[in-house]
Amino acid sequence: MSMKFVLASASPRRKELLAELITTFEICPSNADEDIASYTSPEDLVLQLAALKAKEVAFRPEHEGKIVIGSDTVVAFGAEVLGKPKDEADAFRMLKMLSGKAHAVYTGVCFAYRKGDEYFCETKAAKTDVHFEELSDDWIRAYIASGSPMDKAGAYGIQDGGLVKKIEGSYTNVVGFPLELVQATLEKIRGSKND
Repeated sequence: MSMKFVLASASPRRKELLAELITTFEICPSNADEDIASYTSPEDLVLQLAALKAKEVAFRPEHEGKIVIGSDTVVAFGAEVLGKPKDEADAFRMLKMLSGKAHAVYTGVCFAYRKGDEYFCETKAAKTDVHFEELSDDWIRAYIASGSPMDKAGAYGIQDGGLVKKIEGSYTNVVGFPLELVQATLEKIRGSKND
């Protein structure tokens, strides 16, 4: 029996990365309410969000018996969690704050499966430390004008040049989909389904 997979995300970056591990999968963005009332840490937040997204898609009738992969990424700087910028001013604020400093990127990934009354999910998170270059105000304004930061947590994409001095941890985690973690979990799921 071959497993069917659904990616609960419209992110082109997540789609490209998952395609490195799985040849065919459906794409079905989640409509889950992402307003989390309380969380204890950035890691807890992405775990909750990934699980919410995966569960919402897994409980749609057409996805019964499929493995749904939900994912969420945030940037954490000190006690502040940075999601996608609300507007250009917010993007400027985030990039200015991160300039010349280190921050952490967390991605939660949830694998959810529903068949009848049975529901199973496994959720994990990856963390990468990212060290930024010093960014001038002019550089930040030009980068925001390109439009690239507006749909990304922390207002930046690691694949865009000129931002990152070095990283410690998974590169693909910072893109928004930690391949090492996803691959290990897929191997575990495939192994358990073959028992």
